[in-house]
Amino acid sequence: MPAMPLPQWFKGSDYTHRVARAITKYGPISRTTLAQILGLSQGALSRITSDLEYENVIEEAPESDSRPGKLPFDFHAKENGSKRGRPQTRLRLKASEHTVIGINIHDMEATAALADMTCRPVCPPISQPLASTDPETVASCVATMVKQLTAALSATRSTPADNEHKTAATIQNNHHDAKAEKPVAIAVSIGGHIDHDRIITHAPFLHWDGAIDFAGMIEQRCGIPTAIFNDMDSLLNHESWFGRGVGLPRFAMLTIGSGVGYALCENGRPVDYPDKSYGLVGHILVDPNGPRCYAGHVGCSQCLTSDSLSQEYSTTIGRPADIHDIIADAQVGKPQVRLLINNLCFRLGALISTVANLTMPEKILIDGETSALAQLNTESIRSGIDWYRPSQASSVDFEILNFSWNNWALAAASRVIERFIG
Repeated sequence: MPAMPLPQWFKGSDYTHRVARAITKYGPISRTTLAQILGLSQGALSRITSDLEYENVIEEAPESDSRPGKLPFDFHAKENGSKRGRPQTRLRLKASEHTVIGINIHDMEATAALADMTCRPVCPPISQPLASTDPETVASCVATMVKQLTAALSATRSTPADNEHKTAATIQNNHHDAKAEKPVAIAVSIGGHIDHDRIITHAPFLHWDGAIDFAGMIEQRCGIPTAIFNDMDSLLNHESWFGRGVGLPRFAMLTIGSGVGYALCENGRPVDYPDKSYGLVGHILVDPNGPRCYAGHVGCSQCLTSDSLSQEYSTTIGRPADIHDIIADAQVGKPQVRLLINNLCFRLGALISTVANLTMPEKILIDGETSALAQLNTESIRSGIDWYRPSQASSVDFEILNFSWNNWALAAASRVIERFIG
């Protein structure tokens, strides 16, 4: 079966796509502010937005949509010289025109989400355990979830009265029912190395090596264009388009969990490098007195991973324990876990400081399975940052996100939304 190319929402000039991208990121937004951000005249912007309205890509936001739009870092809108006239209408994306499915594969489970064009869930995400890590089995699991979410999409279209009743409980801030009966694309994110957004060549957590056309396997089962992405890149893209990184000229992401991940975004685009999905920050020194990793390094960033933390804690309490035991004991305040969390947070601070010193971002975002533990002692994180950062330097702005596999599935969806908008 030949590859199915990812579709695009509309065809237009580079400026037309720039306007659509800006409305996606900053909307609802007035035409005046949008023109100032993009450096366009009011006349040029008016022509472009008229074309996008005709193509059903954007619409004027109703007065009831009072959501504040984000703006670029250090941007200050110039006031309109004329104070008279009616208030300016604001433009927003027609988010419900199309949907995409995002899927994240992790450990022995897959999580899938159906999202609109602003990457908000249309219905509750679903998860399914993997019977094995065999590629055919995993592809079949993905196809099953795609079928379930496609059926859920059809249900939202066929029973609008019921949906009005369900919205508050099950659909998060969704303003419209999705218009299309079938998702336009599928995105799968995975921890590994992917060629041409289709071929998985290395996925250590699934023990995959060699060229596997995973996109083709899913397209054959689902009949929907599919792309495969690195999960770290997907998280970065999601924050750049729809999250904490919107408008920032440079921000970094760190993830701690099964492994240690790092990615950097510059002017809304990920800093690309062919080897970045091989875990390049996985062995940076963060504690000269820390535990030895599987590769023989003492105190490298592997001590932030779930396996390393489990080994440390098991030694402390004298019995086997996994990351779930650590989180449970930390939530009830068991004293044995306190030292482990203090060490984790200080070491994470050392890694944050290293990233800040070398790449100088405006903000560093932290996510991953063990990031919930880091939220318990931000003071030790700050101590770790300060230990490796000159006292004259400005304070590092970091934020620990609320980890959820559902969010990682939505992050995968953000990649095909980006391609669909163009």
